[in-house]
Amino acid sequence: MEQYYRQQLDCLCKNVRPADKEVMEASRKRWDGIAKPIGGLGLLEEMIVRVAGIQRTLDVALDPKGVVVFCADNGVVAEGVTQTDSSVTAVVTENFARGTASVNRMALVAGADVLPVDIGVAGDIHEPGVLISKIARGTANLRYEPAMSREQALMAVHEGIRIAGERQGAGYRLLAVGEMGIGNTTTSSAISSVLLGLPAETVTGRGAGLSAEGLRKKVQVIKEAVALHHPDPDNPLEVLAALGGLDIAGMCGLMLGGAIYRIPIVLDGMISLAAALLAQKFCPTVTDYLLASHVGKEPACRPALEKLGLRPLIDGQLALGEGTGGVLLFPLLDMARAVYQENCTFADIHIDAYEKF
Repeated sequence: MEQYYRQQLDCLCKNVRPADKEVMEASRKRWDGIAKPIGGLGLLEEMIVRVAGIQRTLDVALDPKGVVVFCADNGVVAEGVTQTDSSVTAVVTENFARGTASVNRMALVAGADVLPVDIGVAGDIHEPGVLISKIARGTANLRYEPAMSREQALMAVHEGIRIAGERQGAGYRLLAVGEMGIGNTTTSSAISSVLLGLPAETVTGRGAGLSAEGLRKKVQVIKEAVALHHPDPDNPLEVLAALGGLDIAGMCGLMLGGAIYRIPIVLDGMISLAAALLAQKFCPTVTDYLLASHVGKEPACRPALEKLGLRPLIDGQLALGEGTGGVLLFPLLDMARAVYQENCTFADIHIDAYEKF
């Protein structure tokens, strides 16, 4: 089955095409004709240009919007690398469905839907509204064994791709990616260390508020796990199975699905960035379909964004997760789109346009 899943993934990735460069150039010219200083909205202009290239049209559409939150537990929590235990993952997953978590409140303001996905929560989820896509009841402890089998990792990636296709079929034009999983700043730091070629100390932060001693332990666990498994940084499946989480695998799949189904995917913080680094390894063209919302508080964020070639709009020292940073970008994109689609042009008001020098 592993070979089958890998072949299917390779086949899907081969069908990914870059964002349409001709449409993007036409979109830039449209921006330049709007009655305002050239480039006056900075990175927002370039993000709308990217969406135009993804959608293959100058008439950019951003609604309906959604946030897909992948929820899973991580066996490495047994090493004391977090303040709370794994039971919190199930509680917050059900809160997403009840509409009472932070991302729900923010998404409501931004006019977006929230879809929580149980892709690997250790406990049973009983709240209606959670998509049950459970690959396993959490992962193994990566300090002593691979976090999951390669087949499980591929299954989770494919589930993310499937969800992207389902959302596209339901008419969604813009998706943000989020996660919930106690211990996932450890898994994402381990992945980032390998894929960025940086020491664990450089990419590992305090997560949800570790003490200095807790951070030291977290770094040591990551070092030991990387030394034990020694995954090849050019083999994303090997890295994901050895060090990752099912939430990261699902997010990676959603990003690949965004490229396959031509949906812009808005990234959140470092955990989504670790997933994006994996997606880039699976399919380099995937970065055409990604929008960086913010640079988070964790130290891996800046080097990961640089590796991905993405420029974030917000620098707010966020460290909440859930997709909250991605949701912050939604209203900013709506405002930029309003200018892009509805403002008068220099020709409309009969004055000379600005020139580029």
